Amino acid sequence: MKMKLFIPLLCTLLLSVAALPGFAQTKTITGKVYSTDGTPLPGVSVIIKGSAGKGTLTDAQGLYTLEATPEDVLVFSFIGLKSKELPVGTGSTLDAPMEESMNELTEIVVTGTRSVGRTVLETPVPVDVIPIQDIMGELPQIDLGQMLAILAPSFNAVRSQGGDLDSHVDPAQLRNLAPNQTLVLVNGKRRHTSALLITSTAVGSPSTSVDLMTIPASAIEKVEILRDGAAAQYGSDAVAGVINIVLKKGTDKLTGSFTGGGYLNSGGDAGPLTNKGDPDGYNYQLTANYGFSLGPKGFINLSGEITQRRATLRPFVNDWEVYDGSYLNNTRTDKTGNPIITNPELIAAQASGNESLAATLQTQEGLMGARGLSFEDYAVYAGMPAITLGSLFYNSEYTIGPNTTFYTFGGLSYKFLEGYSCYFRRPAQTDRFNYLLYPNGFRPQMTSNTSDFSNTVGIRSKAGLFNMDFSNTFGRNKMRIGMVNTFNASIGSNSPVEMNLGTHQFTQNSTNLDFSHNFKEVANGLNIAFGAEMRVENYKIIHGQEESYTFGDAGVLKITEDGYLVGADGKPLENEKGEPIVDANGDPLWVRRGDEVVVKNFASNCQCFAGFGPKNERDEYRTMLAAYVDAELDLTEDLLIAGATRVENYSDFGSVVTGKIAARYTVMKNLAIRASASSGFRAPSLQELNYTHTATAFLPDANGVPQPVDNTTFPTNSTAARAIGIKELSEERSTSYGAGLTYQPILGLELTIDAYQIDVRDRVFRTNTFNATEVGHNYEEVIGVGSEAQFFVNGANVRSKGLEMVGAYTTSLTGTSQITVSLASIFSKNEITKRKIIDLDVDNLTDEELVEKYLNRQVMGQFETGTPRTKLIGSINYRVGKLSTMLRGTYFGKVTELSIEGDGAGNYWDQTFSAQTIFDLSVSYDVNPNIKLSIGGNNILDTYPDIMRAENRGFYLYSNNQQGSSGAYYYGRIMFNF
Repeated sequence: MKMKLFIPLLCTLLLSVAALPGFAQTKTITGKVYSTDGTPLPGVSVIIKGSAGKGTLTDAQGLYTLEATPEDVLVFSFIGLKSKELPVGTGSTLDAPMEESMNELTEIVVTGTRSVGRTVLETPVPVDVIPIQDIMGELPQIDLGQMLAILAPSFNAVRSQGGDLDSHVDPAQLRNLAPNQTLVLVNGKRRHTSALLITSTAVGSPSTSVDLMTIPASAIEKVEILRDGAAAQYGSDAVAGVINIVLKKGTDKLTGSFTGGGYLNSGGDAGPLTNKGDPDGYNYQLTANYGFSLGPKGFINLSGEITQRRATLRPFVNDWEVYDGSYLNNTRTDKTGNPIITNPELIAAQASGNESLAATLQTQEGLMGARGLSFEDYAVYAGMPAITLGSLFYNSEYTIGPNTTFYTFGGLSYKFLEGYSCYFRRPAQTDRFNYLLYPNGFRPQMTSNTSDFSNTVGIRSKAGLFNMDFSNTFGRNKMRIGMVNTFNASIGSNSPVEMNLGTHQFTQNSTNLDFSHNFKEVANGLNIAFGAEMRVENYKIIHGQEESYTFGDAGVLKITEDGYLVGADGKPLENEKGEPIVDANGDPLWVRRGDEVVVKNFASNCQCFAGFGPKNERDEYRTMLAAYVDAELDLTEDLLIAGATRVENYSDFGSVVTGKIAARYTVMKNLAIRASASSGFRAPSLQELNYTHTATAFLPDANGVPQPVDNTTFPTNSTAARAIGIKELSEERSTSYGAGLTYQPILGLELTIDAYQIDVRDRVFRTNTFNATEVGHNYEEVIGVGSEAQFFVNGANVRSKGLEMVGAYTTSLTGTSQITVSLASIFSKNEITKRKIIDLDVDNLTDEELVEKYLNRQVMGQFETGTPRTKLIGSINYRVGKLSTMLRGTYFGKVTELSIEGDGAGNYWDQTFSAQTIFDLSVSYDVNPNIKLSIGGNNILDTYPDIMRAENRGFYLYSNNQQGSSGAYYYGRIMFNF
């Protein structure tokens, strides 16, 4: 109710402020825009600087009219023309001659080059520039990762809709490689990753990732995406490329927005396998940005964002067993043999002599009906988690001398997330059941509280001939993991139902010293850059509360006197499955006073996700030292040659040397070719090296119903790893090649085509699980009875190759309208070129079985075919007067998921999911120079992916590796600009 009142009040306030006299002191400005030869230029954008949305277009005669104040500055721009800025002043007429410049199609970039003043089309490697501040108001998406995913085909951010903690961070990835093979920068400085190790990614391998949701889009001026290996320039992780987030610098303007939206939740075409619900996933976001001028010498720009996103629920309604026979017939017992009444309705019916009702209540459908329940209540819930997020960012510079500038930027954010990423615990699962707490079972929910902090301080100055940049960047991500609606079955009814599972924390501090100078007298210009970096990293796992990771005594009987293990009725005690506990002859067990006998082997730990205990605690550091040299030589006006080399030393695995060479050649005025070759590496993250945890996996039984099995991920320096010969992780090495061209055939049209191949050696994957029976030689003494173990390993050499094409055309249809058509695509292929199998000390597995354990076909399939290898994004933006529209179509190629399960006759349960196309739409209207309204949607036609085949329907009903199963999303937005 409060939110419903808040929205109209906010709108009324904004509209009232916009109407105040102080904001209306404008005058009418007219003028003509023409080329240097006097030709009128129609369709030229004329906007007031720093005021997105306040402007107009020139008509067929190159004329324009708009309202502005004498203090305003007008910016004239059009693709293929040099932008021009002119102050309004005291006059009422302002003409603008404009010069042609084919390079004006793109902005100046700072990513991938240390030479000042290069544009996108002048760099020897492909760089995409996405002007977030100009377009975010017309995008349905409200967070940065999802914005980039629908704008850049080589970028992906698959949003998990389940999988324990995997839905708590959206991993950012380039060129269908792993998220940890993409380096993220903010204002050119390395950004710290999330503390979370995502154990299952879209490409089948564990990974860390920068949590882009902690960086508010309202703070961003543009994003530069370097699609090329750049480890020699920037260090570890830059295997697939680099994403550089450039923060805003504007002053004296207040901009912001309020967005509200939600999902249709139609259920798709699944019929009775799901249930159509009311619209869900409602989200609300308030953003604001304001820049303060610090006199003529500096600025401070502040951005804030508050987001509330409610969960989306996409149920999979199944017919898995809810109540077993022991529950229905009241035959369960406690550890002393006393009966547990689980079906009191049956007793009441029998007592009343109603035999018909009693017979009905002895079926699960009958008992569910009597309790007002249905199979829908036990459905598996996939969907996006609920999120509450607040963030504040700043960016500031101040000139303290003729050649010296102090700068600082950073921010802090807090994110609370609650997700449905766990299976429903059904009463039929006797080792995870407690009648007093959850008579009909329960659905655990995972939570996380994430705090994120970053800060950079630096000085840019001169040191002799060279420009100097000295900076320090500190970042910390801390995630406290929790669980609600759960319990520890081995503790019993005294178990807490909400638990703190533990805290993960990652801290990174980088100190950089960089020098550069452009020797203009050498050929057509030689830019030399060199520098050094020192980085210190720390990863912590802090244990949670004791009940979340312990084995209690709810099922353990302490023997007080010698005798047989029998109940009060003289019969053998029964285990949790209702089986009598007897010896080899079928007789009751003889026990002695002081013995502790596990009668009921109730599951230990917090249900769904075990807590992190003292044995999981970690507090690991490492340091890194690096030095680099980078050179760019304009040999002639047409030929650019660039090269870089870098040496890095890590305290935990040694030194690496990488190099890169690139070139660009202008064939003619509007056509250039470019190529690059580089070596790279990625140091295993501290999370990969030290992560350890016991989790509950669900494996299908003979009837295809998932049943819980606890398994532990052990680090490679553990006893469990050493006992079977698992080696410690080494760095991944890469070799990258790229070639492409840039072409501008006519004014307003640009085209780039780039091919690439990236080979990665010793890629880190996670093995399948090993149990004590398979390993032999008393392995249960190491990993625990009934448990399974898995490890991170350098599992394979992989290759990713593809072709990327980007084209855009802008023109004027009439004197008052402008249209931009763009098409971007990636055609890619991933393959595993070599499986790195070592000779493990395992007694009871064949060579073929061991190969599958080390790197199974499901993981291989996820990397090779589990995400779309073709992605096309086509959009049309049309603007006329105060009205603008955007229509975007996104095509996801087919996906094939491989299974490790089958029919026993060699036929695996593989499935190919057909290609998918979704459409986004937005319509915006300028109410006045200060207020803009926008409505639209993502996936407006409510397209769902293919339904998974019956054998693979564990947690998901739909495939999650194309557009996901959220369905249509519609939004409304009000934007303000004062």
